[in-house]
Amino acid sequence: MIKDKVFQLFIVGTGKNFDYFLENSVGGVIFFTHDITSAFQFRTSIDSIKAQCNKIAPFLSIDQEGGRVERTENIHERYLSPQFAFQKGVDFLRKQTENIANELNDYGINMNFAPCIDVNSNPNNPIIGERAFSNNPDDVCIGYDIVSTEYKNHGIIPVIKHFPGHGDADKDSHKELPVISLSMKDMEKTHIFPFQYAIRQGADIVMVAHLHCKCFDNDEIPTSLSENCIKYLRNNLQFSGVTISDDMFMNGVAKYGMTEACLMGIKAGLNMFIYRESSDETLDVVENVIKAAEKDVELREKINVSYNKIIDLKRKYNLI
Repeated sequence: MIKDKVFQLFIVGTGKNFDYFLENSVGGVIFFTHDITSAFQFRTSIDSIKAQCNKIAPFLSIDQEGGRVERTENIHERYLSPQFAFQKGVDFLRKQTENIANELNDYGINMNFAPCIDVNSNPNNPIIGERAFSNNPDDVCIGYDIVSTEYKNHGIIPVIKHFPGHGDADKDSHKELPVISLSMKDMEKTHIFPFQYAIRQGADIVMVAHLHCKCFDNDEIPTSLSENCIKYLRNNLQFSGVTISDDMFMNGVAKYGMTEACLMGIKAGLNMFIYRESSDETLDVVENVIKAAEKDVELREKINVSYNKIIDLKRKYNLI
C-alpha cells in the first residue's frame, strides 16, 4: 500500500500523534533532550517504541555529536565537541566515539546524525564552529574515517551532514535560509571534498542542508529541495544510498509551506524527511503526501524508489 511506503519516508519526534505514527510503522524516530530523563527511562521508552512498530522496525535516531549538540546532556557530563576531540588526537577521538557508541547501543539507538563533516571555513559561522573537526578538508576526512568506522563497528548507522557543506554560512538555517555564493570550483575544493571522500568510503546516508548555494541554483531554492543539488550528489558523486533532509521545521524551508516543501523534496530526489515533532502539522503533511501520491504516478515512482532504498538500508544493518 502506498500509505505504508509513505510512512517509511518520515523520521519524527515525539508529540501529540506519536502513537499513531508508531502504529503505522513510521520510518524512524528522532530523540531530543526533552525525551531523556534517565538511562533507565530512555531504554524503557525505546523498548516500548520497538514493540509498537511491529510491521517494519524503525530507525531509532539521535543527534549525539559531542559538545554543543548532545541529547543526553541531562544524564551525564558532555563529551568533547568534534573539534576539541580531534585536536586531542586520533586516539582520543576514537576512544570518545567508542564511548558514545557503547552508550547509544545500551539505549537501543541504531542511527546517529553524526559525523558532521562540514569544513568550518567561516569563523563567523553561527551554526557549525566546534561541531566541525577542522577548517581543513583533509583533517575532516580523517575525523570522518575514525567516527564513522566506530559507529559502524557498533551497528550504528552514521549519517554524514550537512551536504553540500554548511561551513561557509554566516547565518543559522534554523532561523533563516543562509546563502552560499561560492563557485562550484571552490565548493568542490573545500566543502564538497569530504562528502566525496565519505561516499567513496561507503557512506550509507547523507543529510542535505537547508542552504541556498548559488553554484546549484540562481533562484533561491534550498539545497534540500533542489533537484540540481541532489542530481549532483547522485550523478557527480555517484551516491546511491539514502538522502535525508535536515529538520523540516527549520525556517530555512518555511516559506514553502509544510506539505509543498515535502513534495518538492520528494520530487527533487530526497528519500527521507525529519520532522522534530509528531504534531498535527506533521500528520497533515504525511496524509497530504499520501493523497497526492494516489493521483500522481511520477510521485508514486519517487516514493517507491525511496522506500526500496530505506528498506535496503534497514536490511544492511539487520534491523529487519
